[in-house]
Formats: sequence, C-alpha cells, structure tokens
Amino acid sequence: MISPTLATAAVPAKAHPVSRLAPLPASFYDRDPRRVSRELLGKVLVRRDGRNLLVGRIVEVEAYLGRNDPAAHSFAGRTARNAVLWGPPGFAYVYFIYGNHYCFNVSCLADGLAGGVLFRALEPIAGIEAMARARGLAAAEVRDLRRLTSGPGRLAEAFGITRVRDNGKDLTSAKSDLWIADDGTPRPRVKVTPRIGITKAAERPLRYIIPGNRFVSGAAGPGVAEIPQSF
Repeated sequence: MISPTLATAAVPAKAHPVSRLAPLPASFYDRDPRRVSRELLGKVLVRRDGRNLLVGRIVEVEAYLGRNDPAAHSFAGRTARNAVLWGPPGFAYVYFIYGNHYCFNVSCLADGLAGGVLFRALEPIAGIEAMARARGLAAAEVRDLRRLTSGPGRLAEAFGITRVRDNGKDLTSAKSDLWIADDGTPRPRVKVTPRIGITKAAERPLRYIIPGNRFVSGAAGPGVAEIPQSF
C-alpha cells in the first residue's frame, strides 16, 4: 500500500514503491467492461515523467459496451479514430472533446470486440507539484486537490495524457511510461450510478465510484446500488 506521506513530494521514479509493481496484465482487461470497471476502483494509475512518477488512485470510472451501447464511440462500427477500442485489451484510447480537453480510456474484451472504460476521477497520491504545473494551477489553487484530478479532463491534463502521446499505448507493458497497478490496497466498497455528462443512454447504471471519496467528480445521487465485494 502506498503511504499517504508521499502525496506532497516529488518522488524519484526508482525510489517510489509503485516503480516496482508490474502493470496489470492484458487478461485483467479481457473481460466485460462492467467487471473491469468495478475492479479498477482502488488501483493506481502511474505516469513515469522523466525522473519522477505521478500516481493517483482510481476512484471513479464509467463502462462503455461497444456495439450494444449508443453512448460508446464504437457503437457505429470500427473507424480509424476508435480502432483501439476494438482490441487487443489493455490499450489506451484517448480522444479530444469540446475542443479543450482529453479523455482517457482503456480497451476491454478480446481483440475484435469493442468495449472500454473511461477514467473519470483519481485521488492524487504522488507528484502533486508536477500535476499542478501540468494543469497551470497556482499554489493557492492547489490547496484544493480536487482541482487536480477530479473529472476526466482534469486527470488527463494532470497526467499529461494526450492523443498524440498516449493513444494506442500498451498499458500492460513493463516498458510503458503509463500503466495501472495493484498496490495491495484492499478492494473498496463500490457504488453504481447512471453515467453523467452524456445524453445518449445516460440512464444506464454504468458509472462506478468509491462512495464517500471526495475526489469523485459528481454526487452519487439518490437510490444508488452498492455492489457486493464478491461480485
């Protein structure tokens, strides 16, 4: 488990405990995006940035179900833009939205089947100063750490995630500068809500959050269902 005392430090990559953790394997992502979403919560996203690491705990994601999901980019079929979503599993899919920010996803399911998970919020753990610089935030603004990684556009900017740099990147490779790892933290409780920020199929309960975590990007809402740990 990562110590919270590392949160405010610029930690050299070789000295950080996460640097010794292997990326999650492709088999982790070769499953229904809904199951992958549940099990991503509590894992850590890691960016190797020069000599330092940026680390954030995953606290909010959304599942997208390919050809069976009108809100998914792959709903209309395979294109040059969305090809990553069609496999193989465990690759970064990055797109530009509203003309001002990027969104970071990971491909799921076997090669040839479309599916993915959108990362909506992280709890920053290490590399806080680098994240703030990437977001162009002043020191006073960084006092509210939610401004760093609460929301898909914010977290992508904080981690320097862009389409040119990261689209199609293998998140399961030990050589990658961007990966997801399990740091040994116990699996959190999970709640599911309708997705937010979209208009098509927005009513589907495909948003997964760690309840009570202050970095979640929106309110859980009434009547949300809690997913058993064993699921």
